[in-house]
Amino acid sequence: MEESEDVPKDFIKLKSEKLSVDEVSELVVSPSCGAVSLFIGTTRNNFKGRKVIHLEYEAYSSMAETEIKKICRYVRQKWPSVKHIAVHHRLGVVPITEASVIIAVSSPHRVESLEAVTYCINTLKASVPIWKKEIYEDEYSWKENKECFWANSEK
Repeated sequence: MEESEDVPKDFIKLKSEKLSVDEVSELVVSPSCGAVSLFIGTTRNNFKGRKVIHLEYEAYSSMAETEIKKICRYVRQKWPSVKHIAVHHRLGVVPITEASVIIAVSSPHRVESLEAVTYCINTLKASVPIWKKEIYEDEYSWKENKECFWANSEK
């Protein structure tokens, strides 16, 4: 890839198919970067002592994509050396051990990409309209995102 072709890009995807760590990390690789940082959020088999069967995600997709774009814009302001950003979130059923969200960021050095990935996941959970339902053996529960600003505004 020519250096001039390596312009910063954001890769945002909401999809019902299984997410690929390889695909997401490859999107952000750049010849000018020595760091690719990843966050992978997976479905665990328990919550507060209860057995989780799987998770289900729903989203207001157009608004979610708009909010993720805002996150990317802020990352580029705060960490100007960041090259590429990828945010892929799964919708629908997510079985145990599979990824619900994968975030990847490339930058010349690790500090910026690690800080940017942390910011991305924390802000995504706080501001993006994606909802999670935990399915247990005998019931289900919609999970309030305690980091979500609108969930805390009425308290």
